Amino acid sequence: MKQKINLFIIFFLLASNLFSQNTYVFLGSYNRDKTAEAIQVFQLDTLNGKLTKITAVKNIVNPSYLTISPNGKYVYACTDTKTPNAGSITSFEFNPENKSLTFLNSQRSGGENPVYVTVHKSGKWLSNANYTEGSVSVFPILENGKIDSIAQNFQYADGSTHKERQTRSHVHSAVFSPQFDYLFLPDLGADKIRCYAFDENLKKPLIETQNSFTKTDLEAGPRHFTFHPNQKFGYCIEEMAGQISVYKYEKGVLNKIQRIATHTDKIKDGFESSDIHISPDGKFLYATNRGKENNIAIFFIDENGLLKNIGYQSTLGKHPRVFTIDESGKFLIASNVITGNVIVFRRNPKTGLLKKTGKQIKMENVSCVQIKKY
Repeated sequence: MKQKINLFIIFFLLASNLFSQNTYVFLGSYNRDKTAEAIQVFQLDTLNGKLTKITAVKNIVNPSYLTISPNGKYVYACTDTKTPNAGSITSFEFNPENKSLTFLNSQRSGGENPVYVTVHKSGKWLSNANYTEGSVSVFPILENGKIDSIAQNFQYADGSTHKERQTRSHVHSAVFSPQFDYLFLPDLGADKIRCYAFDENLKKPLIETQNSFTKTDLEAGPRHFTFHPNQKFGYCIEEMAGQISVYKYEKGVLNKIQRIATHTDKIKDGFESSDIHISPDGKFLYATNRGKENNIAIFFIDENGLLKNIGYQSTLGKHPRVFTIDESGKFLIASNVITGNVIVFRRNPKTGLLKKTGKQIKMENVSCVQIKKY
């Protein structure tokens, strides 16, 4: 009997260890040099939060933002960012069995300085936001994961009231609606959240609508956007104003119901709010502040979608540009560009608060982090 119990314990530990090793973390960077590692891939031990490096790629420049295909087979990156007269979108194939990340192809992004890329749930379409020229592009994805020639590109010229930062459009992200039938484009330069209907069955899937944009407050600088898991609410983080605007959402239309600060009361100007995500259970929202605070603002979400600030967590570094939450909601991982470090936090599912776990990873000019369970 004792031997059977011991065998069961050994089997359980082996199974737990195996289960804990099938989650991978992908890091992009402003490497600025093709000889330097541009993307690094780590295994995340979901028992203790430890990251173990498994592979890396070179020969590309400044993969500032990454996204992973729904099936996990492909990784797409904004490349040649912050490079004059350049901008591209690059595809890679990821194989978790042999732990490899292999270059597939690149396409011109349709504008200078691409900063965000996203993939349709079908895995057949890719869209990216180009910041400097203020545009959005859409590409078909081939069956082998390669990016096909550009299908559509819309460019914008209108700006807003800030004399230095809003002389023209600066589209900062491209986010699909919960049903993937609309595409939303927060435009920092124009103080708008632009919107198109999206029909995946058309050769040119972006369709102009009567509600072509939602106007934000002046000099808000809308940056990133996320939807609540219940699909009823949308949340936009405003980089320039240091605020989050909450919207009631229905069929491509956003109606604002709240606006709340991401920073503490001590910060009166120089806001640099950045990224925004919601825990999988829909109970907590997290938002990063760069600049003077370098922290994560934590909010409780009530049944009406409204936010209540419950605390702040230092990112233990400077300039937390992008962070991510794993699909179980157990971990939040933050990347700090200036200090070049990546921190794994364990989430308390009841309180929403964060606690550092594991050992930090160093990657010079780390710009983005994404996570995927296989």
